[in-house]
Amino acid sequence: MRYVRNTAAALSLMLFIIAAAVTITLNFRQLYYFDIDYLHIAETSGVDADTIKENYDILIDYNSMFNHDTLYFPDFAMSEHGRIHFEEVKNIFVGIQIMGIITLILSILFLIAAIRKKDWLFLKLTSIFTIAIPAVLAVLISINWEQAFVTFHHIFFSNDYWIFDPQEDAIINVLPDTFFMHCAIMILGLIILGSIICGVLYTILKRKQK
Repeated sequence: MRYVRNTAAALSLMLFIIAAAVTITLNFRQLYYFDIDYLHIAETSGVDADTIKENYDILIDYNSMFNHDTLYFPDFAMSEHGRIHFEEVKNIFVGIQIMGIITLILSILFLIAAIRKKDWLFLKLTSIFTIAIPAVLAVLISINWEQAFVTFHHIFFSNDYWIFDPQEDAIINVLPDTFFMHCAIMILGLIILGSIICGVLYTILKRKQK
């Protein structure tokens, strides 16, 4: 029973860490602002940086679970296929945000039970479970980012609407693949950080218990 409880707690906390990493990265707009200069997005797209930021902010606001507005880019045309794809992306992000809230509540309940029992095994298991995910993904990304990017879309989307035509959906001109790679790296980094924190907490609490 102890191992079942700790495994369930570890899985819950692992999912929360993943959801938190994705949500933090999604809302960390400074990463994209940095890439505007680093990737020369304004120069390659022919759109000034302020306009790019304004439209990007609209896209990020749209992906919030609390936003129910229709997506509209004031400076970029959008096709019907593009609109559908962005709706599908929003559904994924909203699902992740909801998962984050649910697993946070569950993790708090598991933490309360762990404090009462003074059983910290779930932290060790979380650290192990969580580090395995970025390890696998990091290998895939380092081997071939473009293939990993395409495979991701094949897994999560049942159509090819993610393949934008720059003539119909000019927003893709300011969203280069390299930016998404930077997002993936940040997500993996945050997940690894979560794993390390759980491992360190487990070690500290076990030592205090002894």
